[in-house]
Amino acid sequence: MNKTFIIAEAGANHNRDISLAKSLIDVAASAGCDAVKFQTYSANTLYASGTPDFAGYENISELIESLELPRDWHALLKEHCDNQGIEFMSTPFDKEAIKELCDVGVRRIKIAGFESTDPRIVKEVARAKLPIIFSAGIGSSVSMARKTVNWIREENPEADITILHCNNAYPTPIMDINLGQIRKLKEIDGVRVGLSDHTEGILVPPLAVAMGATCIEKHFTMSRQLTGPDHPFAIEPRELADMVYHIRLTEIAMQQKEGELTDSEQSFRMAMRSVVASKDIKEGEIYTLDNITTKRPYLPESVPAISYYDVIGRRAAKSIKENEILSWTDTPEGRNVN
Repeated sequence: MNKTFIIAEAGANHNRDISLAKSLIDVAASAGCDAVKFQTYSANTLYASGTPDFAGYENISELIESLELPRDWHALLKEHCDNQGIEFMSTPFDKEAIKELCDVGVRRIKIAGFESTDPRIVKEVARAKLPIIFSAGIGSSVSMARKTVNWIREENPEADITILHCNNAYPTPIMDINLGQIRKLKEIDGVRVGLSDHTEGILVPPLAVAMGATCIEKHFTMSRQLTGPDHPFAIEPRELADMVYHIRLTEIAMQQKEGELTDSEQSFRMAMRSVVASKDIKEGEIYTLDNITTKRPYLPESVPAISYYDVIGRRAAKSIKENEILSWTDTPEGRNVN
């Protein structure tokens, strides 16, 4: 199984404090994540004037403005990520942000779920010719995801695309996560599929990996007690490290070694059964249902229970005592009398 690409979603949980932003990077790197991601937007390009209150937020434009990532942080955060050995990412929400992120050398671009339904944004990202990760829009529908993929391929036919199944509720109730949609999204040709998880806790990401997710994105924070809209449902540093650990364990558990005896099973192999004499058997006597049975243990030289009926009808090559384990030298080939 290939290694899952794990994105620690810092989002707006930096609270416009560069020290806090760098601390988030440190935590993500220490946890073993592959990338840490912020969000680059401006209130004046994100919401139109007169936007009504929704999702419990009043004056959404003012809220967004208070959470904006300063654009001059890109290079600083990228440098800090490089020093910590973790990939820097930020989701762009406008054309200028796409260019700025490309200018600082991001390796891939993530498109947010709501923006993945906007061909203007999607096509602009595709023209950057970088690998693209996008969250499926509201409902994570296959038909909408196909449209997004088509928009990308119109600009970049060879695009490297990963689609993240995503419920866009913050937080997502566990009964609404709909992990089965991962399999549906995998029906789209030429893409990888993952999960952008907004549930509370760390149960869901390893389950998604077991279902074939190749990329996991999860919001995290230094503390759920901090002020801001995304802190309350985000996971904290210890939980982030635990999530990565359990994802890596899941990868190991999902490895397929068909027909191979694992190292842990070797010492238990003796608990298998062998063919055993149920009474004294004389040399030349025919093995029958009445004089052989099966018992533990199994030894390297013994006849395994699976071969019990292969032994029936053969002649004993030597005398065998009751309760003695048969070996293949006791049942030579060509001695079957049936």
